[in-house]
Amino acid sequence: MPFVDCAGHSLEVEWVGEAGAQAPALVFLHEGLGSIRQWRDFPAQVAQATGRRALVYSRYGYGQSDVLQEARAGVDFMHREALEALPALLKALGVERPVLVGHSDGASIALIHAGAGHPVRALALMAPHVFVEPVCLTSIREASAAFAGSDLAQRLAKYHRDAAKTFHLWADAWLDPAFPQWNIEEYLGGISCPVLAIQGEDDAYGTMEQLERVRRGVRGPCTLVKLPACGHAPFRDQPQRTLAALAEFVHAHG
Repeated sequence: MPFVDCAGHSLEVEWVGEAGAQAPALVFLHEGLGSIRQWRDFPAQVAQATGRRALVYSRYGYGQSDVLQEARAGVDFMHREALEALPALLKALGVERPVLVGHSDGASIALIHAGAGHPVRALALMAPHVFVEPVCLTSIREASAAFAGSDLAQRLAKYHRDAAKTFHLWADAWLDPAFPQWNIEEYLGGISCPVLAIQGEDDAYGTMEQLERVRRGVRGPCTLVKLPACGHAPFRDQPQRTLAALAEFVHAHG
């Protein structure tokens, strides 16, 4: 993977799709334990289906990007990514008014970024978090308690330079005593671009109230897609339906 220096860190990046595509680029923002490789071939499929070029990258602390040097990520890690790191990355790579495609924490980062006034063409969100629900914290507590005695560290080690640190970067931030008050609904009113929000009906990390609050809060057109037989990762659990929804949305609004 090529790397780019951004905000004082080396980040792995990958471009997929036709290099000559002139339409706004797709920028993929991964989940809380994600990375470039964990998207699998989904960004390439979306790029092909839409005729767009897509940028995929691993955030600081994830994948093959620099390992987190701080003791903790902090409860504001999504705000820092949305308001500091992502603008710096887009500027470094010359990406203007992208279509942000975010999953989970990545979807929340997309909402903060757009809601703060950064120019985007559209937002495609999968399992976004806009407020903290008890079901989410319960699932993260269970994952954290099981981490040491499970094979999760080994599985994550296939994707991350320091799997244990990456896991705790995510889990410790969400389980911080201050995190239940985390809420980004104040940013929704600043979003006037088209929004697509997708969530699985069996999502262990959030209910459909997340999507409903997005719909009620944004000022632009908002399409909700609620998928049966689907958990927290629509692009893995329902890839064809998710791809179809994204392609239709990008063709219409992107």
